[in-house]
Amino acid sequence: MSSLGHVSFVSSGPGDPELLTLKAARLLASADVVLYDDLASGPVLDCAGPQAQRIAVGKRAGRPSAKQENVNALLVEHAQAGKHVVRLKSGDSGIFGRLEEELTALRAAGIPHEIVPGVPSAMAAAAIAGLPLTRRKTARRLQFVTGADVTGGLPDDQNWAALADAHATTVVFMGQRTFPDMAASLIRHGLPADTPALLAEAVGHPHQRLIRSTVAGLAALLAAEGPSTHPALILYGPLAETR
Repeated sequence: MSSLGHVSFVSSGPGDPELLTLKAARLLASADVVLYDDLASGPVLDCAGPQAQRIAVGKRAGRPSAKQENVNALLVEHAQAGKHVVRLKSGDSGIFGRLEEELTALRAAGIPHEIVPGVPSAMAAAAIAGLPLTRRKTARRLQFVTGADVTGGLPDDQNWAALADAHATTVVFMGQRTFPDMAASLIRHGLPADTPALLAEAVGHPHQRLIRSTVAGLAALLAAEGPSTHPALILYGPLAETR
């Protein structure tokens, strides 16, 4: 019987291989199996060694996706077969990456594991846009929020007072579809409609796009055009200035 393997949760950052940590690159190069998310494919996946079995387990809204319980089972199965498994996640695996569910499955099976942090996509988006995420006096708080619940709709239990705080920088993950409704609620709860906003699409990829607007303007744009096929973040607050 094979000795027990282990799982490395590797955060791929926004997609640029040059933004991988040294440890992430080393683990990818030595992995026996790589279970990768859709957003962690592309050039980063090329860092895996030729011996690695590559298995796509990504999830994208509106597309056929791997079920979480199947991903958990694959992690356990390959590790129990004595393999070094890299679970490759985009951005930082601890931010809206369903990391906890996979950790729970590994702990229940007694599988050794480690977590390797990465560059969060929000930080990469701000850097590409040339923006700090905090600013003395005017941006005293930074908050990350999901724009979609498990059904894909806008969560109905949002803390609107916090999200409408004009002195906070807010980053909305998975919010392209719901931002028009979200913006209407933000404005109703006191956020000025002309609050600067930034849409950062396909961050770290050759086809990345930045759209600088306002909360109301970006909501109108997304309502008219609909969400793109590329992943995107929305930043709003005193830092996402129009230029």
